[in-house]
Amino acid sequence: MPKEWAAADYTDVRSALAGLYEKRVAKLEEHALFNDYVAAPIFESEIKAKPAVLLIGQYSTGKTTFIQYLLGGTDFPGCHIGPEPTTDGFVAIKDGRTTRLVPGTTATADPNSPYCNLSSFGAAFLNRFAVSEVSDVPLLKEISFIDSPGILAGEKQKQRNYDFLEVIKWFADKADQILLLFDGHKVDISDEFKEVILALQPHDEKVRLVLNKSDTVTTAELMHVYGGVLWFLGKVFKTPEVKRSYVSSFWNEELKNEEMKRFMSAERDKLMEDLKSLPQGALNRKVNDFVRRLRHGRAHMLVLDYLRRNTPMMGMAAA
Repeated sequence: MPKEWAAADYTDVRSALAGLYEKRVAKLEEHALFNDYVAAPIFESEIKAKPAVLLIGQYSTGKTTFIQYLLGGTDFPGCHIGPEPTTDGFVAIKDGRTTRLVPGTTATADPNSPYCNLSSFGAAFLNRFAVSEVSDVPLLKEISFIDSPGILAGEKQKQRNYDFLEVIKWFADKADQILLLFDGHKVDISDEFKEVILALQPHDEKVRLVLNKSDTVTTAELMHVYGGVLWFLGKVFKTPEVKRSYVSSFWNEELKNEEMKRFMSAERDKLMEDLKSLPQGALNRKVNDFVRRLRHGRAHMLVLDYLRRNTPMMGMAAA
């Protein structure tokens, strides 16, 4: 017999949320056209998905190398590294029984996949999306990563044949943490990158900063670059709090800046601790997001009810 979902199943929070949504919320949202005007329906696979970390940055900031470092130097299917823009699509890196690359069309066709809603972005995007499953990596058993294409400058960024900004918003909404990567060599932040950062403002609390390749510059140069990044972000994020940042070179090589070696090694350790603690807060975030969605849905329904009561019907005199 199918399991009856109580109002609170504290033995399995994710299953309780999925059951409550399916039995009590989904039909109300459909009836009120909430999914057409506000947000897409939630799949059980999304609620039960592992915490995800979204990586965003301009090209050649070391996003793919950064993921390799976190995976203990393990290569993953679909990774390409070079000084030019090499990652030309979104790649979700997750734990798997075997190491393989699943095309986007196949990955989104599975209703048990947390990425099934991505099919709404069309075939052009699905050709630029893949799921990279990697076996026997301890960190991936707890969290997953989303590697995004490097953000280009000028018309090249606008020539993508799918809505890049909307895709970023979708992943940001589902992610438990967002890492903005900057290159320690430069603070050249394009208008297109600024546009993406502005789109992340609703998820301000998830954002962390990573100043990568920091040991390849002198200490004085690093201070100038770090100050420039914080100055720029202070104009974008309208919050008094300073974003948590990690300053180091995140690759599987020895640090070269002897003066900052101890500090940068500690920064590497702090980042790993932050990521490993992510699953502990993921359940709280899912519950908070669920409650926020219910409140949003209630407000939507109250507005519709008001309009229905106060809009004259055809053939009837206005009140």
